[in-house]
Amino acid sequence: MIQISNYTFGYEGSGKLALDNINVQINRGEFVGVIGASGAGKSTLMMSINGIVPHYYPGDFYGSVSVAGLDTVDSSCVALSRHVGTVLQDPEAQIVTSFVEDEIAFSLENFNVPSEEIDKRVTEALELSGISKLRKKSTAQLSGGQKQRVAVASAIALRPEILVLDEPTSELDPLGSQLIFETLSLLNREYEMTIVIVEQKIMLLSQFCSRMITLANGQIVTDLPTAETLKQSGRLIEMGINCPRVVSLARELEKEGLYEGGYPRTVLQAEKMVRGIVEK
Repeated sequence: MIQISNYTFGYEGSGKLALDNINVQINRGEFVGVIGASGAGKSTLMMSINGIVPHYYPGDFYGSVSVAGLDTVDSSCVALSRHVGTVLQDPEAQIVTSFVEDEIAFSLENFNVPSEEIDKRVTEALELSGISKLRKKSTAQLSGGQKQRVAVASAIALRPEILVLDEPTSELDPLGSQLIFETLSLLNREYEMTIVIVEQKIMLLSQFCSRMITLANGQIVTDLPTAETLKQSGRLIEMGINCPRVVSLARELEKEGLYEGGYPRTVLQAEKMVRGIVEK
């Protein structure tokens, strides 16, 4: 679904590279997390997948980015949006209408989806995002977290093959964040939607993503299954990336010679790990 080959990009006038010789292949139905410290190039990578880079942010572009068989340089953002849904970090940058149901229907109307199908998709997207009660609400009355969930609903209403998200839980509390990831997991399982998500909450990524890509200074440092990425927690901490506490606990127990095995990805797995040590 996504093929990035020898890709280098520097924003116009910046004098430095945002991404340097990136090579990534993401297959249909993968759920991929992208992590890295601030300034690592995560957002640029997301905007390169949906075509915002270079169509709206010009610069020095080398190599190639292909999405669903389309070259992102040769294809317009409109053409790419038929295949790629996008959720930005700031929901204010995406909301363009006055009411929730109009916001979710907006892109469907622009793509000439039949009216009866629009109503069906709006209802489905609201239910999947857990915000059916907000359907008739004014977007101006919503909290930051509610607006973010509306942005997610708007993206999934188009039923894209690929969904890219740039820190979609930044405005959400723990419960809201969990719900967003559960929604993404459902879309991934039931519709085989390819998910690529930048997220600072590594605990959530470790629970739901099958693979993690680590960026530092515009380059890929690791591209591994999630379990293998967590095994490199010491290296991640050195790069300024916070690791889940359950991973840090397992790492310390391993140092003390008390534990051998894979690192836990949930609190329940960590509890099982500790019980196993105590009961020996």
